[in-house]
Amino acid sequence: MHHVTRDEQHEQQGRHGHQGHDSRRADHTGHAGHTDRSAHAGHTAHAPGKADWPMAARATLHCLTGCAVGEILGMVIGTALSWGNTETMVLAIILAFAFGYTLTLRSILKAGVDFRTAFRVALAADTLSIAVMELIDNGVIVLWPGAMDAQLADALFWGALTLSLTVAFAVTTPVNKWMIGRGKGHAVVHRYHH
Repeated sequence: MHHVTRDEQHEQQGRHGHQGHDSRRADHTGHAGHTDRSAHAGHTAHAPGKADWPMAARATLHCLTGCAVGEILGMVIGTALSWGNTETMVLAIILAFAFGYTLTLRSILKAGVDFRTAFRVALAADTLSIAVMELIDNGVIVLWPGAMDAQLADALFWGALTLSLTVAFAVTTPVNKWMIGRGKGHAVVHRYHH
């Protein structure tokens, strides 16, 4: 029978203690490596082609602003000139596209891009987004009973317009997210802001 001396016990404890310390160090190194990887993952989240909902919502809100200004202006002009529903709606859609493109064009030109390139980028970035928004927006107004004949002073006019723009925003945001995720739409605009 072997009796462990006090020196042997101390040596074994020392060895176990160092092993435990080494394993903790290995764990710590493992965590450091993990931290580095998660920092890297956070960095790649901002890579082109990566789309999140807030980014898509901002792109849609940008389009919605131009569309709303153009539509309201078109309806005001059409009503003031006593135009029919069709002529007023066509003018409102044309102005919605014009104001939508203008807002994007303005931001790209501020980045120092020449007008021709900026115009092409604005067309690529906004055409589908504005088209979907206008389709939904005008569809809601056409389907809402009495909304087409409502005047600017009527609560129905503003209520229908508010609802139609809200629905258009809700439908267009996923479209913008899909486009940004594929490097299209407002993803193209973001390249000129970095």
